[in-house]
Formats: sequence, structure tokens, C-alpha cells
Amino acid sequence: MDFNFNGSISNEVLNNYLSRAVTHANLLDTQEGASQTWTDDLRMLKNEGAKFIGRAAYVWSYVDYAEHFTRVNERSAVSHSVDPEFVLQCCVFECVTRRFCESIPVPKWVFDAFNLPFTERNFSMDKMSFADGKFVNHWGNETIVPDIMTLEGQMWIFYLACEYINCGCEAIHFGQVWLIGANDKENNWVMWDKVFKMVRNYAKTHARRGYVICDAHCHGLITSDGRSLLDFNSFPIRLKEIEDRPMECMCEIGYSDSIFGKSKGGKSPSGWSADPYPFLVEFDNFGVSKTPGQINTNNNSIYAWGYDEISWLSHQSAEYRAYFLNYINDWVNERYEQGHVQMPSRRCLSGPGVEIKIAPEHVEAVKVLAESKSERVKIENDDPNNFIISRLHYSANNPSIACPFGLGDEEVIKEIFGKK
Repeated sequence: MDFNFNGSISNEVLNNYLSRAVTHANLLDTQEGASQTWTDDLRMLKNEGAKFIGRAAYVWSYVDYAEHFTRVNERSAVSHSVDPEFVLQCCVFECVTRRFCESIPVPKWVFDAFNLPFTERNFSMDKMSFADGKFVNHWGNETIVPDIMTLEGQMWIFYLACEYINCGCEAIHFGQVWLIGANDKENNWVMWDKVFKMVRNYAKTHARRGYVICDAHCHGLITSDGRSLLDFNSFPIRLKEIEDRPMECMCEIGYSDSIFGKSKGGKSPSGWSADPYPFLVEFDNFGVSKTPGQINTNNNSIYAWGYDEISWLSHQSAEYRAYFLNYINDWVNERYEQGHVQMPSRRCLSGPGVEIKIAPEHVEAVKVLAESKSERVKIENDDPNNFIISRLHYSANNPSIACPFGLGDEEVIKEIFGKK
């Protein structure tokens, strides 16, 4: 399977990468939500044959920005020493937190890119807010959704994207672009077009292989002249509950707002066209309803038995997880030549936590890791012969001293990738 690209990417190579995609949150981070098992995570990713490592780095709330980018750069280098073909994806999300945003000085090279005179100042959250007050405190106190129509919003998104490119990331997920571009849609995404062109131009001379693969949480981002601003589309799976089989789900074309049958694209940034457009579906995390474990009365609910998708999967038995990962992979592949499932690898969960019984030989290791707030581990029963924890992260790793709370889906994913 060909994973080579330089300066541009072919439709074939892009699909090869997407066919080996995983969501492995915070692989490159050492602060917010960071993995404390990242050496074993790299072992697992190499063992599985994963190539596209989704959500490997991002900031949602607050971290020390200088330390963050330093660590992402260092860990990217180590990751690429394990497999130079890894594409590491960062995220430039739709959430801006004042404390993080306004701690960062605007670099001179950002002013230069926008043909502005240099001014010694930090980024301003207020300058990138929607003028009508829309989406203020949308993600909590002192947060906003940035407005792509504002110059400050464009500078912010450009800055984050370029910093991650400098760190060795070759893919960027731009989150809810329709939300950020709420006032740009009527302009046929003119401002998003401007920012994407700037980011791609920066990548030509700064990215590892002269190109950055861009996607977002949408069905498509198409300009008035028929160009896609994205290389592929990505979206949550949108699982449909099976009414007479508690906690079981299925996929269905047209269910809720799923991407199935709706992935829109025109001429790609690399020049090729594809219909339907390449897409990924992922096990999303967004929260738990007021009735976890119960079926929803709304026939088009985004919840799966009251859980978000990755939390729902985590509450299944090992046998059902193996069945379902194979089921959804086959279901998508049989219907969409350019549709792919982003396999779960590491992702935060929504409460209540998943209970995991720890093998006696791994008890001491899990006690050490439980001290890390980023792993969000709570010891429920500390009897060495019946040691049970609850955890608010999913990890596919085989359980070992290196990753004692792994749920053991690694070999299932390896087998699925081996079929590609």
C-alpha cells in the first residue's frame, strides 16, 4: 500500500491513509488530557499498522502554550522515528478560551502573512468574537466560538495551524467550520477560502512533506466555483439504537444527520475530483444524556442508549466491541468505496466512568498511573484479587504493566487493518 506524497496528495494515497485511521487523542501532549502511556501507545499504533493518527494534539481549554508546542514537536519527532509514514493530526477547534488565547503573543510572522504592521500585543478573544454576541460563553465561562469573518479570528486560526505544521503535524482537523463560518456561508466560504489558502501555502515550505491534509466536522465545504476546501470530510457515526436489543446499535443511511450518502466535494486541493468524496466516520465524544443506558424516545437522537458514541462502545463487553468494530467497518466499506471508519484508539469518555478489572500483576502500575489527573482514574475496589477502577478514557491497548487499563481491542483493530 502506497503512503508516499510530497507537495500534494493523490486520491489513492489519501484513501490509503484513511483506511488505516485511528483516533488517538493527546498522543503528542504532556498537559491537558495527556497520555501517560504514550510509549506503549506508539508500540500499539505500529503493531496495528495505523498510519493516520487522528487528534494527536489539540488545546480545548488552557495549557502553557510554549510548553505545549515544545512537547508536540519533541513527541512528533519520536513518533516519526517509530514510523516515518505516520501522519499526525492536530486540531484547530471551534472553542477559544480567553485564558489560553490571551496568554499568547502574536508573532511577527503572523502580522507579515496578513500584510499588517507589527504591533507588540497578545491575541484578543474579544476581537475574534461574533459582533452580535452569538456563541459567547458557548463552551463555558470566558469561551467563544471564533468568527472567521473577523481579522483576529483568521489570524488565530492561521497561527495555530502553522505552529502545528512547524511541529511536524501533517494533518489538521478544523472542527465545526460551519459554526465558525456562520456568517461566511452566505459568502460561499470566502473567508474560509482565504485562510485555507494561507495555511496550505505555509505548508508548501514548512510541512514535512510539503503538504497538509485538511478536514473538518461537516459534510463538505465547497466554494462557489466548485472547489472543496477540504481533502476529506469527517463526521460522527450517528448510531441507531436497536429497540428490542438493549445497548445494541446499528448503522442506517439517512439516520439523524449522519454523513452517509451526504459527503459533498468538488475539485480537491490537490487537483483530483471524487464523487462521493472521501470521508471518515468516528466514535465521537460529546456527553451523556440524563438517562444513560436507556433508549431515547427521539428517533433521530445523536445519543446511543444515552451515551455518546465512544462512551457507548466502552461500556460494551470485549466480545461485543470486537463484533461491532468489524460490523461497522464492513458496513461502511461495502457501501462507500471512499468511506472509512476511524478506529478508536484513545479518547476521553463522558461519565459515568467505565469500570475495569485490573489483573493482580498490574495493580501497582495502575496505582502509579492513577496519580495522573490526565488519566482520570478512580480506584473503586482496592482488593488486590478484585482490583476495580473506573476510568474516563478509552484505550485500545492490550492490558500490560505499560498500560494496565487497556481494554484490549488492539488485536481486533490490527486484524481489521490487515484486511485493507
